[in-house]
Amino acid sequence: MQKSLTIIFLIAALGGCTWVQLTSDGEQVEVRAANQVAGCERLGRASSTTMDRLILVDRSSERQQEELCTLARNEAANMGGNAIVATNDVSNGRQQFDVYRCP
Repeated sequence: MQKSLTIIFLIAALGGCTWVQLTSDGEQVEVRAANQVAGCERLGRASSTTMDRLILVDRSSERQQEELCTLARNEAANMGGNAIVATNDVSNGRQQFDVYRCP
């Protein structure tokens, strides 16, 4: 019984971990709302995917959102963008973002 509780605790603890790191270029990319990119050039779309569960434990939606934004910011920087706007809600560990270059 003790071993089972320990395993469950470790899985739950790992479910809250974030393994995605923001790059130095990604740090320059802002997360914005759609009404904040009116004067910006749309460069394309970034699609992000992360794990929505770890073994049998669902990961927190906040952690998923954080990782998805980090991945999108890193990808946007590689595309030459400096802003992203989410185009849909998180679903099964996936989300899409429009990438913009703003003045």
